[in-house]
Amino acid sequence: MPTYFLNRWHIFFSIMYSVVGIFLIILTYFQWIIGATGLLIMGVCIYISIRLEKTLVHEITLYLATISHRVRRAGNEVINQLPIGMLLYSDEKKIEWHNPMIPSILRLETSEVAVGNALFDRFPELKNKLHKEEVFEVTVCAKEYKVTHRPMERLLYFEDITAYDQLRKTYDAEKLVIGMVTMDNLDDLTQTLDDQTRNLVLATVTQEITEWATSNKMYFRRMAADKYILILNQQILRKLEHSKFDVLDQVREKTSHYKIPMTLSIGIGVDAVSVFELGKQAQSSLDMALSRGGDQVAVKDGMKVSFYGGKSNAIEKRTRVRVRVISHALRDLIKDSDQVVIVGHKVPDMDSIGAAVGVLKMVRLSNKDGYIVLEGINPSIKRLMDEIADTDSIKKAFVTPEQALEIVNTRTLVIVVDTHKGSMLYDSKILQQTNRTVVIDHHRRGEEIIPNALLVYIEPYASSTSELITELLQYFHEQLNMDIIESTALLSGIVVDTKNFTYRTGARTFEAASFLRRNGADSAMIQRLFKENLEDYLKKADLMRNTEVLYDQLAIVTANEGQVFSPLLVAQVADSLLNMSQIAASFVISGRPDGMIGISARSAGQINVQLIMEKLGGGGHFTNAAVQLDSNTTDVAKQLKQVLERIQKEEGIFS
Repeated sequence: MPTYFLNRWHIFFSIMYSVVGIFLIILTYFQWIIGATGLLIMGVCIYISIRLEKTLVHEITLYLATISHRVRRAGNEVINQLPIGMLLYSDEKKIEWHNPMIPSILRLETSEVAVGNALFDRFPELKNKLHKEEVFEVTVCAKEYKVTHRPMERLLYFEDITAYDQLRKTYDAEKLVIGMVTMDNLDDLTQTLDDQTRNLVLATVTQEITEWATSNKMYFRRMAADKYILILNQQILRKLEHSKFDVLDQVREKTSHYKIPMTLSIGIGVDAVSVFELGKQAQSSLDMALSRGGDQVAVKDGMKVSFYGGKSNAIEKRTRVRVRVISHALRDLIKDSDQVVIVGHKVPDMDSIGAAVGVLKMVRLSNKDGYIVLEGINPSIKRLMDEIADTDSIKKAFVTPEQALEIVNTRTLVIVVDTHKGSMLYDSKILQQTNRTVVIDHHRRGEEIIPNALLVYIEPYASSTSELITELLQYFHEQLNMDIIESTALLSGIVVDTKNFTYRTGARTFEAASFLRRNGADSAMIQRLFKENLEDYLKKADLMRNTEVLYDQLAIVTANEGQVFSPLLVAQVADSLLNMSQIAASFVISGRPDGMIGISARSAGQINVQLIMEKLGGGGHFTNAAVQLDSNTTDVAKQLKQVLERIQKEEGIFS
């Protein structure tokens, strides 16, 4: 910039002197004394200007040289003295240059340098991050650094954030956490006890919870006879998670001598923007733990939900007050709708179809139009659908998902049966066309649930959704007359999910079955529905040849790569394996007709297979669960074994 202005200044004076010189030469012609004097003065001025210009240029040059020196010196001080490591590396990932901070980071000797060393030998922490991110954090020699990577220049900056990281960890550890604790079955446990024994039970359980809360430095307060509130921080929560919330086992063991042991459910809210939101998260977590059968802890951290416990089966509720309330609420919702669309899960089984037929009966008792969504008939329901085909009034109610989308409007009530997950439906678009949804299910509630439902009825103690629908029907209408096919479809749903009344069967299961028999359920028809042919029997026998036993009690069957079996046949193989001596749980892995790889898991009651399947992205019941994965049988078997190995290391439940 100074050179630019000097050039402009030089041009200006050159023009000016030229004009004056011409004027003086002309003047000399007429008045030579005045002209000569003017030319002399102009020469002196030119000389002085040239001297001044040279002096100015010299001073500017000297000033710029001084500035450059100071800038270079400041730059060297920045590179060499600021607490930021700088490193240049070559294409071969060798260190070409670094500033004095790098040896300090690596804790090298004062005279030692890392130039010429392989980058990943000195910084192995960079190996998996260098090609993925431009800004990341690494731990080097027990200190935390933020690394900024400039790939074009092959340049790395290391900024020490150890103090900041410690502050962040301290802040996270001290964040507020709210928990809610409830006794699952206080009324059922104490209804046959006298007042003295009842108070003793309450005192015993309260003492256990109090000691647990005190030993872990939590604030603990009773809100009702069977409900408590906990206030803690995230550091304490991590400790509780590491112990798997052992208070659940302690309370169950302390009350094990009673007919029905006491169990607890705990809901915990973490990392919300306000105390109000924390409280809502804690209540939501508690509701989720209860809807999964109780005796467990649900920890809600933002959108993530973690579960602990759940080692015991859901306890059957003896009171039917809730059934009556739900039945009347459902009746009002149906009457207040233009029509009802009933949706089950993908690849429906007899429980899904039976429950749907039962709900259709409710709809028609309310004088409304009802439709059952069915995409196609699979082998597990073919015989039942053949029987239904002979009854025109029910047959015409079945529609395809495409037809259902045309039927549904804002005044349509959509009732989802035998699942509470939107991803398990044929087409979740049906739910998007109305804000009137009801969910009825008997599976343990998972992280995913259909949002904004008007009514949610999830009871994991029930053997099947057909059992729940049967109970609701008894309170739905004063004079109930059922067709043979309606009662038989519901009973077949109960039979298939209880494995002919051998699993997950309680007193209310038999009461529901008895009600259906009184209303015309045909046991001979059910026997025909469950007959198997010789070809399927041989397929099952061939599949069972691949059985592998782990931990002396887990049976794993892996089908050959490319083999495809129906979900019904795979489930039957899993059930058959439980009849083998010493087998506590079974897992059958095979290809499915939809191209996915499925695992069908079954338990004799000691192992919660639902928790195992949840770790792979599936779900289900305590004794009956499954998952579908987009992979191959070999990889799925490897994943399952890794999950089982991790559970065994953490909990040792297979010993």
